[in-house]
Amino acid sequence: MTTANLAIRPDLKDQLDHLAEASQRSESELVNEALTLYLLQQHRIRAKIQTGLVQAQIGDFVTDEEMEEFFAGYSQQQA
Repeated sequence: MTTANLAIRPDLKDQLDHLAEASQRSESELVNEALTLYLLQQHRIRAKIQTGLVQAQIGDFVTDEEMEEFFAGYSQQQA
């Protein structure tokens, strides 16, 4: 399937050209791979959001203690 209405910004097209040449792969192959990964990522994100919404609707929230532990661990990782 070809999409004639697809517009790629010139700066991205240049990068795509260089990557295709350097990797000895076609531009179409690279674009399809990138789009596949992007769509999978978006699907996972939307599924997690949906799960969170369902949990919120049934009142399934983390406790204050769990949040404090999370942020304490997160701030230690950043140090």
